[in-house]
Amino acid sequence: MMKHKGTIIAATALVLVCILAGVLYLKFKPQAQKGEKEITILVVHGDKTEKEFQYSTDAEYLVEVLKENELVDGEEGEYGLFIQTVDKETADEGKQQWWCITKGGEQVNTSADQTPIADQDQFELTLKEGY
Repeated sequence: MMKHKGTIIAATALVLVCILAGVLYLKFKPQAQKGEKEITILVVHGDKTEKEFQYSTDAEYLVEVLKENELVDGEEGEYGLFIQTVDKETADEGKQQWWCITKGGEQVNTSADQTPIADQDQFELTLKEGY
């Protein structure tokens, strides 16, 4: 009986920690900036050539800019748009290629659908090889 009581307490504590983590995330997650913004997107192709795109937008999330300007194509999935093609270059799954989103050189840990944009942001879309 004592063993079950400890398990129940541990499970309850785990649930409370998860709820607290969720509340903290919602409170401190990056917020989208409303209004007109200027952003830059640098595309780094598989052959290491680079192409820079500058956009004026009132979009709040990166995916909106990418789709509006037909810079990317992909499949809608559970976490939003899975980017397969950028600037007409498609990642080759056979070579384990994928498009990596970075902001100011730091990897973004959200999908383009959940990545808020602010004035003067610079994003990079880089074709990577190997999972």
